[in-house]
Amino acid sequence: MSEVLTKMQTRRSIRKFKPDMIPKEILEQIVTAGTYAATGRNIQSPIILAITNKDIRDRLSKLNADIMGASNDPFYGAPVVLVVLADKSSCGTYVYDGSLVMGNLMLAAHELGIGSCWIHRAKEEFERPEGKALLAELGIEGDYEGIGHCILGYIDGDYPEARPRKENWVYWVE
Repeated sequence: MSEVLTKMQTRRSIRKFKPDMIPKEILEQIVTAGTYAATGRNIQSPIILAITNKDIRDRLSKLNADIMGASNDPFYGAPVVLVVLADKSSCGTYVYDGSLVMGNLMLAAHELGIGSCWIHRAKEEFERPEGKALLAELGIEGDYEGIGHCILGYIDGDYPEARPRKENWVYWVE
C-alpha cells in the first residue's frame, strides 16, 4: 500500500497534547500542505491563521468554550491552532474548499509525527464581534467564514486505535 493511503488509514483525532511547541520548520510544512488543497475553480478562497501566540490561542479557546457553554479548553491543551477561514464572496464552494484544507493539514501533521484534531465552532466564533475584532486586529480584511480549527501538538499518551468501519459505508453501483 502506498504511504499516502497508509497515512489516510492511520490518522486519528488527538485530544491530549504535551505543551511543547512545534518547531516552525515543521509548522511551515503542515501549513504549506494546506495551501495545496483542491479548491473550486482554483480560486483558493481559504486562508490559514497559524496561531502560536499563547495569548491569542487562549482568547480563541475561551471564545470557543463560551459558544459551547463550557469552561474547559476545547483545544485540549494543543499549543498550536491553525484556523481555516474562507472568503464567502469568492464562489459557492468556499466551505468545501476550506474543508479540504483542513484534511490536508491533518494528513500532513500525521505524516510529520504531529497530532491533530478538527475543532468546530469557527463559524460561530468569527460571526461574533470578538472574532471580527480579532481579524481586524490581525489586519485581515474581507468577508470570511470560519471553517474549522486544526489543533496541533505532540501527542500525550497512547495513539488511539481505529474503530471498525461501519457496515454499508459504501454502496457499489456497477
